[in-house]
Amino acid sequence: METVEKLPGSEQFEAWVRAALEGVGFASGEVELTIRIVEPEESARLNRIYRHQPAPTNVLSFPFENPPGVVLPLLGDLVICASVVVRQAAQQRKRCLAHWAHMVIHGVLHLLGHDHVELRQAQKMETLEISILAGLGYDNPYDY
Repeated sequence: METVEKLPGSEQFEAWVRAALEGVGFASGEVELTIRIVEPEESARLNRIYRHQPAPTNVLSFPFENPPGVVLPLLGDLVICASVVVRQAAQQRKRCLAHWAHMVIHGVLHLLGHDHVELRQAQKMETLEISILAGLGYDNPYDY
């Protein structure tokens, strides 16, 4: 992977996830999620299968649905394409680490049921993202 030197550490990923959970008042005790960093080919394949989009994307969220009668502390999976995140950060003239934080927080919010299909949903989700990122010392990700 050509972007290995730009990958955040596990402590950063954990801090971003924790901030997203706390930012929406998620207080359900301990939870688990998986974050996979993938190459563009895998991102494109998953994006094509699940979103019917032909290209790689920055982050895909796959919420876990507990089977009836079973309660597990699993939120789901995030699949992040490192090269897309790094490229977007450069194109948008953002600090790479700030864009990584945004993508993780964005993905976690999707796992928690937030969406941005409709305008009202998008405004709510963006407001949450801006607030959570500000709490971590990052600028508004939509000001570029």
